[in-house]
Order: sequence, then structure tokens, then C-alpha cells
Amino acid sequence: MVKSIYDLKEPLVNPPMPTSQDRILAAIDVGTNSIHMVVARILPLLPAFTVVAREKTTVRLGDRCKQTGRLTPEAMSRATAALKRCQEIAKSLNAEQIIAVATSAVREAPNGREFLQQIEVDLGLLVNLISGAEEARRIYLGVLSGMQFDDQPRVIIDIGGGSTELILGDGHEPRTLSSTKVGAVRLTSEMITTDPIDLAEFQALQAYIRGMLERPIEELQSQLRPQERLRMIGTSGTIETLASLNAREKLGAVPTPLNGYQMTQKDLRDWVNRLRRLSYADRLLIPGLSDKRAEIILAGAMILLEAMTLLKVECFEICERSLREGVVVDWMIAHGLIEDRLRYQGSVRQRSVLKNAQNYRVNLEHSQRVAKFALDLFDQTQGVLHTLNTDARDLLWAAAILHNCGHHVSHSSHHKHSYYLIRHAELLGFTEIEIETIANLARYHRKTSPKKRHENYRNLTSKKHRRIVEQLNSLLRLAVALDRRQIGAITALHCHYLPDQQEMRLLIDPTDPADDCALELWSVDYKKGSFESEYGIKLTPILNPVPLKRP
Repeated sequence: MVKSIYDLKEPLVNPPMPTSQDRILAAIDVGTNSIHMVVARILPLLPAFTVVAREKTTVRLGDRCKQTGRLTPEAMSRATAALKRCQEIAKSLNAEQIIAVATSAVREAPNGREFLQQIEVDLGLLVNLISGAEEARRIYLGVLSGMQFDDQPRVIIDIGGGSTELILGDGHEPRTLSSTKVGAVRLTSEMITTDPIDLAEFQALQAYIRGMLERPIEELQSQLRPQERLRMIGTSGTIETLASLNAREKLGAVPTPLNGYQMTQKDLRDWVNRLRRLSYADRLLIPGLSDKRAEIILAGAMILLEAMTLLKVECFEICERSLREGVVVDWMIAHGLIEDRLRYQGSVRQRSVLKNAQNYRVNLEHSQRVAKFALDLFDQTQGVLHTLNTDARDLLWAAAILHNCGHHVSHSSHHKHSYYLIRHAELLGFTEIEIETIANLARYHRKTSPKKRHENYRNLTSKKHRRIVEQLNSLLRLAVALDRRQIGAITALHCHYLPDQQEMRLLIDPTDPADDCALELWSVDYKKGSFESEYGIKLTPILNPVPLKRP
């Protein structure tokens, strides 16, 4: 196994000296079982990163109320305390930014978003909720940060507390990304009632896991090319624990690092058969098995064994890099620090939006014109009417491309259909609140403005993102109006702000000097109300005809 330059394993024999260009980043994974944090020192000149601190607390957010599915007050209190400690550690190490992501337990809980909103109020920490597919994408980046694939296909399996991610990739674009609702905490809580587990319950659990994994594994196998030999990489707590237990017995000690250690399907099957005959108290006697992990290890081992069986792989290799490191790599890509073999990930947002536009048969020429006008309005009013940053600009672009996708369902109320389709689309590279923001911007590109009584608007639990929708929906409305006939009648626009008169003059260049663009001018005049209301100024559209060339 060859290490990637994106990861410098600690401790280093000759650690690079800190430079003024080095940057410190903290990445937190709010999982179903535990909250993990890594603090990474990023070396932009290489580029590479080294983990300088780790923090892990088992909080069991997955122990939700069985009747309602809500996160319990006790679990939320444990999680809040753990996140506060993470903040303190990150601050003590001079982290310039903390990026926190939440996964399965928070995604599914009815009060999950309320919990994240309260964290933001109590700690000032924004925790980004991410979809299962986005979680899988970042896991893939994390694994790539520690291993070279040499263009050969690998299936990555990450067994969490609430879900299992399966990724097929060869070191380039991921071929499949899936997240399935089978996790070690979830299955232990919902399906194991006997101790030790009785035969009937064991067989039922085995059949359930197999049934849940069959579809994503069939999809994965369909992406394998003829003659390709599949190898498996396992990552995260459950799999690392199983590998450590096996190494301790086989080798007499756990390798340090565990990265690269291989475990066979036969050894795993032996462990499953052994664990299922032990009570919880007996499992606690196994050296190296903590009390919290002992509770859920059987269910996790069964998930891994069924996946290996269905995929017909005889062994797996451990990678100690996963979601948290993927968050670090994603940040490096977004900040232009990686420009070689992972550079394609820098355009993952754009490619994902355009793929969905194609799926919904969007008129892309029209949408791209609308997006250009929307971004021109954003850029020319930035610092004058608003102070939103490039992140908001990206969300406006995505909404402009997808604003009409609701026509795929019905022309009537298509803006509402656009909201629904975007909200449930697989938009990679975006967090859940960003997808919600894009969907709301598309929802309000016509008809009414955002209202507190609208459920979709209330789903925006972040004040920052509500403000983005409030400020930018009017720009999208104007952009749509500027291509009213969808023929590209307008070639450019120019915003001139007259502060003394509280007026913005919108000068419009026609593509054809002989075209009076009457319908576009009327449409802008008709839709300018929300812009004027939001920014408190008058908007005056003016045709700026290009003089006809004389013969």
C-alpha cells in the first residue's frame, strides 16, 4: 500500500516545520454512535495535512425515543457537551475554522433540525446536515487521502451507528455512492432483544441485513467492468474494532498503525459465530473491547459479513481515514489547495446540478441565460445592496439552473414542483441546508414572496440561509424576466445605483438592435416589486439599444 501525499501520518520521523502558510482546520463528525473530531494542520505547499489532535465521545444519538423517533433530551445533552469540548480543543490549537457535519441519526429524527438549531444558538457552532450520498462522497475523499488505488476498483464499506455506506471507486470519479439504513446501533436497538442473541433472532437479523444490502450491492456490481477484480476497504469504528480484535489474537498485538491490516472473511465469520454465543457480560471480558462497543459489535460484524458474502470478497483492508478526513480534503479542494488527481471534485457541485437538470429535461440554454443574468445582478449589486459571499452566489446559480425543473411534473404550479424535486434530488457537494436554500430560491422565482406560514420556508432553520432566500429570490425573478421569450433577446445588463434618488437603473442591451424587447421590459416591470420591497429602492429598466451600423 502506498500513502497519498494528502495525508501525513503522525507521528512523523521528521515533521515539517510550521510555516506562516500552514493552516489549522477542525473537522467534526456528529454520528449516530459517537462524535469524532480531528484537528488537521494543512500544509498548502505540498499539499498535505497531518492530524495533530483527535477527540471522540460516545453519545449515542441513535438511542432515540422508540415511540416517536425523536432525539432524547439525554442524548442531545451528551452531544452538546461533547461538541463544546471539541470547540475548546479546536480553539486551544488555533483552528481557523470548525466544520461540523451530522449524519444518520440527526437526518432521520423529527427534531433533528431543531437540535442543530439549538446547537447554533447555545454554542455558536453551525453543524451541517448532509445526505447519505454526500456522506459517502466525503468518506471516499477521506479514504483517497490515505491510500492509492492505482486505477483499480475498490469497494469501500463504512459501518456507522445508523447507516452503512458503500462506495465503488478506482481513485477517480466514484462509480457508485450509496447509504443504507443498516447500522450497528440501529439494528442492536431495534432487532436484538435476547442476550445472548437466540437463533431465531440471529437468523431474522441476518435475513434483514441481506435484504437491505442486496439492492445497493447489485447497483455496485453493475458498475464493474468485465475482468475487474474487486477488493474491499473497511473503515470506521466497528470495522477497526473487529480488525483489532483479530490482530490481537492472531499476532499477539494490534499493529500501529492499523492502516493496511487485512482480515479474511473466514476470520470474520468465526468472530460472528463466537460473538453471537456470548452475552454482553461475556463480551466485556474480551481484551480490547470497550463497554459501548461491546453492546453493538455483533450487529456491526453481521453487516460486514453479509456485505462480504454478497460481494464475494475474501478479505478486506483497513483504512483509518474516513468521513472526518474527507471533510478536510473537501475543504482543501474548495480552497484551491489540491489541483492534481482530485481536481475533478472541485466541480462536483456544478456537475451534480447539471446532471439533475438533464434528468428533469430542463431547457438548459434558457436556464444558463437565467443563471448568467442572476449572477450578473448578484455581482453588480454586491457591496452596494448586499454583502453575501461566493457560497451564496453558488446557491443562486444552482437555483437558476434548476428553477424550471418542476415542468417535469406539471406546468401548473411548477415552482412548487421545482421545490420538491430539488429538495429530494441527489445534489452532491451541498449540505442539506444548502439544498433547502436552493429549493426555496427556485420555489420563489415566481408568484408569492417568502412567507413565514409556508412550510418550505420554515424548513430553513438557519437565519443565514433564510436571509439568502429573502435577498436573492428577487434577483432570480428579474433574471427569469430578462429571458421572458426564452430566445436570448438580451445580451447583457448593467446596474447603475443612484443613492441620492434611491434608484437602481437597469440598462439592458438587446441582442438584436431592432428588437424593442417589449415583453422582457414588461416582465421586469411586473416582477420588480419584490426587489424594490427587499432593498427599499426603485428599479427602472431601460433599453440600451446598440446603434445600427451604417452601410
